[in-house]
Amino acid sequence: MNIFLSGQGGFATAMAEALQADRHQIVGVSSPPLKARHGDEDNPLAWDRLRSWACPRRVPWVPAALLRAHQIPEHTDVVLAAHSHAFIGRATRARARVASLGYHPSLLPLHRGRDAIRWTIRDGDRVSGGTVYHLTERTDAGPIAAQEHVLVPPGVDAQYLWRELLAPLGIRLVLRTLRDLERGVRIEVPQDEALATWEPAMDALPLFKPELGALTAASSAQVISDRWALVDHGARPVD
Repeated sequence: MNIFLSGQGGFATAMAEALQADRHQIVGVSSPPLKARHGDEDNPLAWDRLRSWACPRRVPWVPAALLRAHQIPEHTDVVLAAHSHAFIGRATRARARVASLGYHPSLLPLHRGRDAIRWTIRDGDRVSGGTVYHLTERTDAGPIAAQEHVLVPPGVDAQYLWRELLAPLGIRLVLRTLRDLERGVRIEVPQDEALATWEPAMDALPLFKPELGALTAASSAQVISDRWALVDHGARPVD
């Protein structure tokens, strides 16, 4: 599938590598220009890692603050947000022929918000997980496409939980979801708003929303909304 990837840092770069290894085509990427706490645009070592990954591979790169619909190639199948802190608006999502997806490191609808992992540790949760969901106008609130839990080892910090468990899980869930879509299986399980929790960012700026208004994307694929569809079904046929 043709993927436009919006993200940043090591996770987005690892996602790009995994997508290519699974024979997907990266048609463009978007990220912040620079790594956090770096301000030298002329120094490539200060560039965000996804930008640095794209440059030698001649993959088109767009600064996250400037991402708009017209920068998504016409043949894009999926717009994917992987550790993206910029809101992807309707018109941009509508450019995807198949789906617009995001990965969130929590068991949505629990721990919505950009600091989900830190709040998981702060709250002493013994169970966490990751969720691939369809992007909508509400942050972290779209229908769920894939979800899996992990047990939180005692005494670990947020960095360990992300690096060792939730980041690898995210790559695996995204690849699973893309394989589903390639087979014509589109899972959209609504989030239970009665169970939703949201926490603010602990020490970061609010989510950047560069685009408002436009039409949503349409799809001819069958939509599966039964929550049992989130159980890993592997290669089993769907009735």
